[in-house]
Amino acid sequence: MDASTTARRLGRAAALVVAAALAVTACTSGGGGSGDGAAKSEPPRQDSQDINAKPLDQVKDGGEVRFPLYQWITQWNPFQVDGRYGDAVEIMRTLEPDLFTTDASGNFQPVTDYLQEAKVTSTSPQVITYKLNPKAKWSDGKPLSYLDFKADWEASNGKKDGYNIADSAGYELISAVEQGADPTEVKVTFSEPYADWQNLFRPLIPAAGIGTPEDFNQGWVEKIPITAGPLKVGTADKTAQTLSLVPDPAWWGTKPKADRITFRVMSQSATTQAFLNNEIDFATAGTATAYGQLKDSKDAVIRTASPWDEVHISFGQGGALADQKVRQALGRALDRSALIKIANNGVPVEFKPLGNHIIMPNQTGYQDNSGDWAKFDLGAAKKLLDEAGWKEAGSGQPRTKDGKQLELHWVVNDATPQAQLDLATAAAAMWLTAGVKVDLDKVPSNDFFTKYVDPGKFEIASWRNTDSFPLSNALANFRLPVGDNVFNNFSKLGTPEIDALLKKAAGTLDPAEAAKLYNQADAKIWELGHTVELYQRPTVVAARKGLANYGAFGLAGVDYSKVGWEK
Repeated sequence: MDASTTARRLGRAAALVVAAALAVTACTSGGGGSGDGAAKSEPPRQDSQDINAKPLDQVKDGGEVRFPLYQWITQWNPFQVDGRYGDAVEIMRTLEPDLFTTDASGNFQPVTDYLQEAKVTSTSPQVITYKLNPKAKWSDGKPLSYLDFKADWEASNGKKDGYNIADSAGYELISAVEQGADPTEVKVTFSEPYADWQNLFRPLIPAAGIGTPEDFNQGWVEKIPITAGPLKVGTADKTAQTLSLVPDPAWWGTKPKADRITFRVMSQSATTQAFLNNEIDFATAGTATAYGQLKDSKDAVIRTASPWDEVHISFGQGGALADQKVRQALGRALDRSALIKIANNGVPVEFKPLGNHIIMPNQTGYQDNSGDWAKFDLGAAKKLLDEAGWKEAGSGQPRTKDGKQLELHWVVNDATPQAQLDLATAAAAMWLTAGVKVDLDKVPSNDFFTKYVDPGKFEIASWRNTDSFPLSNALANFRLPVGDNVFNNFSKLGTPEIDALLKKAAGTLDPAEAAKLYNQADAKIWELGHTVELYQRPTVVAARKGLANYGAFGLAGVDYSKVGWEK
């Protein structure tokens, strides 16, 4: 629901289908008030970002930049099921080869420090030829080669026992990885077309680090054995919950600007005071309380952009929720507009209801597929519960069935800001009106994902998914689990029909045709009662004055090597 309860699917530097953006009015930085009187504006254009972009000759050499980290990172392998926490992926794309980044429009651009060229060299079958930068080397001295691509593919295609992978999408369609004309050339052949091939091998992980299931699953726990980026880990103090990145002297590209980038674990709500106390240089300002305190700080600049970022309520698949009609009833019993107003109170950018699980409103191809499933209708909700066999027990009382009360538990991160707790409390009150009692169970923030969300041990939970694009990433979010592997579908709810539509869409090279298939899948996800989408959340952050090349990125990728302080 807030920055402390965020599950980022593939980190910030990802992209959507290459197509023209839907233009909407830009939002200015700063200004506005707090409380109900906060001036609202439209989210920025798709291609906007607000990062105080400066050329490197205008950024000081040296110095420290201090960022919050919302959870201590244990698993650093981004291909492993527990390694997809967003800050981990984002940091790993600085420490390991990030072959492609994205520009402000969300379009993939090759990173020349690693790639001289990468393109489709055959369409039948689809073949991608990568030309590697010959200067690129791992920290163990070995050059990047086809062996690394091959190892990443074989570990992630779902065919090897013991590899607890996060997502096989794309990798399962590769039929061969070979050396090309020379050791700097890599040829990747697909058995079926795959539109989002540029999002594969991001970052590239060294073959030497994932050769066995043990290496893959445990070799990156609390350590990063091999790197190949502009920065490397300076210190990782679990006791102090502090991580620092420093320039790697072996880096062959442009030297990073800052001497040190430090991350300190704290709750989202703690970032406001930490910023005001000059302990960190960046803080979220996306709640009324945070924005109200930060907007007038003499050292703060409010920055906003419109990223792939959504807030939702997810349902589990056990107990009473195994019945689709119960899940559908929960959706019909919610007045989303009232809930959104609670979250939006005092924030200067308007939150609008979201009608799609896959495509954001400022992306080409968006349409509202929620139909009646997210339309507030208490009578319809009660009728669905009647049909599911849950009998009314009087006003304000939970329904009953076979002698049991209809009581569910909503797992809440104990670092959740008050506005989001108010939203959850309001939702629970709405559900009780329909005869469903929902208890809010607070759990420690460090346990929220690892013990509850990631293993799917919840009945109701809410978090933010960010940067879940390109659109093919939707497959991992909503596909049926395979054995114990839930991919990124923590609700564990799905159907073969949804899987088939998402897989077909991922193999459709025409963006318009692909969008049609994604929207068909999305309509089925709404009907399934998997997730009630609430709103797309704009980025609203406070950056310390003078911080260059960092802030609200929208759809663009982060380059930590350029982050520093203005001259």
